[in-house]
Amino acid sequence: MSLPLDGLTAIVTGAGRGLGRAEALELARLGAAVVVNDFGQPGRDGSGEASATPAEQVAEEIRAAGGRALAHTGDVGDHEQARELVESAVAGFGKLDVLVNNAGILRDRMVFSMTEDEWDSVIRVHLKGHFNTTHFASAHWRARSKATGAPVYGRIVNTSSEAFLAGSAGQPNYAAAKGGIVGLTTSTALALAKYGVTANVICPRARTRMTEDVFAGFGRPDEGLDPLAPEHVAPLVGYLASPAAADVNGQLLVVHGGMVAVVERPRVAAQFDSKQDTFSHDELDALLTPYYADRPRGETFAAAEVLGLKRDRDGTTR
Repeated sequence: MSLPLDGLTAIVTGAGRGLGRAEALELARLGAAVVVNDFGQPGRDGSGEASATPAEQVAEEIRAAGGRALAHTGDVGDHEQARELVESAVAGFGKLDVLVNNAGILRDRMVFSMTEDEWDSVIRVHLKGHFNTTHFASAHWRARSKATGAPVYGRIVNTSSEAFLAGSAGQPNYAAAKGGIVGLTTSTALALAKYGVTANVICPRARTRMTEDVFAGFGRPDEGLDPLAPEHVAPLVGYLASPAAADVNGQLLVVHGGMVAVVERPRVAAQFDSKQDTFSHDELDALLTPYYADRPRGETFAAAEVLGLKRDRDGTTR
């Protein structure tokens, strides 16, 4: 009996632990050969000595279950190491079909306290890391398509966060990076569609090393699967990587605890037209001030309420 991803090769970044590990195992379970990428630093802030152990352990777990896998320990925030990652998939398994970008770090701080390095490091791993792997994967697919004169099979699944949707006061770097990933994904989806490649982005909610403090107040059940287990997220990644999702492109989906929500693009909430050649200060005051006076103070998007988010005391959401 054939599996949905038989004959396909996938890369999963940040796959040594947490969400990435669950996603790599799911893709392998569905039949894909998997390149397990993880830089292996022990600190969730990207600190500590890099180690090959996390990636190698997950690759061995896949092989022990009868699957095919190899470990890659490069840093996706480094352009050349991202190139090596894509090349390793092609060298090891003949081609690349699926790219799952998951790698990330946290360096939380309020915007008025954040250092330049705390900003740059998070943008580098999350946003630049997503770009680096996407760049080399998309070049691979474009070259294959041009060589055959026909579309190829390609899937990109990127990882954003509800911190981008609802705001996150203690994470300006993280929220900005995750918002940038959404923009990167929709742009990529448009650019690669003609080559047969889709690109989608998920906002997962799961209990991992990255979110252990966020969900500290949410106890694990005595029996059954934890509603915040990464295993709730992995099936959606497997679906988006599969032929069944051929018509799903440029989409943002929130996923957690047995729930998937499709998020619409922002819509215009209100429109005001000047009765003159251009707006004056007084006219804008007469139109906009009453409008905002009737809305909840500090409201940005309604996503927090729609998706049932809970905020930390410092305003952090994940």
